[in-house]
Parts: sequence; structure tokens; C-alpha cells
Amino acid sequence: MRVIQSIDDAKSLEGEEVGLSDWVVIDQYRIDQFAEATGDYQWIHVDTERAAREMPDGKTIAHGYLTLALIPALTGDFVKVENLARAINFGVNKVRFYSPVYAGARVRARAKVLQARRRAGALLLTSEVRIEVDGERKPACVAETLGMYFFKD
Repeated sequence: MRVIQSIDDAKSLEGEEVGLSDWVVIDQYRIDQFAEATGDYQWIHVDTERAAREMPDGKTIAHGYLTLALIPALTGDFVKVENLARAINFGVNKVRFYSPVYAGARVRARAKVLQARRRAGALLLTSEVRIEVDGERKPACVAETLGMYFFKD
């Protein structure tokens, strides 16, 4: 875990990989729960019988946005900001989905700090997060994420 106590500390991490998560299994239950939460019931995600007949690997695939939504949980212990009042998700600049995550696959996150800047009295941290799939050459997702960290007075 990298520790940040100031904006200068964060700037020193620019270009550095700051973490690699443990593997997490994306099972059908998780995919179904995401479908329930979002209302996205496209058959490629939830119809295991049809997927067995029609999908290339005979399995359903996770929603791309499920993969993206895992980023906070997978990267939560990469950086610790000391003297933190609050942190907020400020958004994403760019997201690409390069390969599917089939039900039963294992994924992990790898993150690199791209930029650290002062904005509105806070630290704006821009990172590249890659969601890797066990056994696949291409990542499932690459996202440029933005986090705002407000320090206590």
C-alpha cells in the first residue's frame, strides 16, 4: 500500500504502478445480482442455457459495467491517503472493454497513477486501472479513473 500525506507525495507516484489486487471470481450469481440491480437482462449475461448453445465458450459473460464497477473494491487498498476528510469518485475520462469476462473467470485490478494535481483545494488523482482476466492476453477493461481526496484542515 502506498501512503499519501500531501499532494507532493501523490505527484511522486506519477507513472508508478501502485497496486495489484488479488484474483476475484466472477460467478453467475454475481452477474445475476448485477442484472437485478441495473435491469439489464440481456441474454448473453443471464441465460445460461442459451449461452451454452450460442456463445463461443458456451458461457454467459459479465456486463462490461459490472467489470467497471468492481474497480473501487479491487483497488481500495492500493493507496492510503492520510489526514483524509473525505474521498469521492470524480468520474472516468476513458473506458474501453477489450475482452469478455466469462462466468467463472477470475479477474484482478492493476493500477498506475497517471497524474496528481491540486483542484478546488483537494487532490485530484488520475489513474489507469486495468482489469485483467486470468489466462487472457488482453485485459477485460482499461479505465482512466478520477478520484478527489479532500484533506482535513
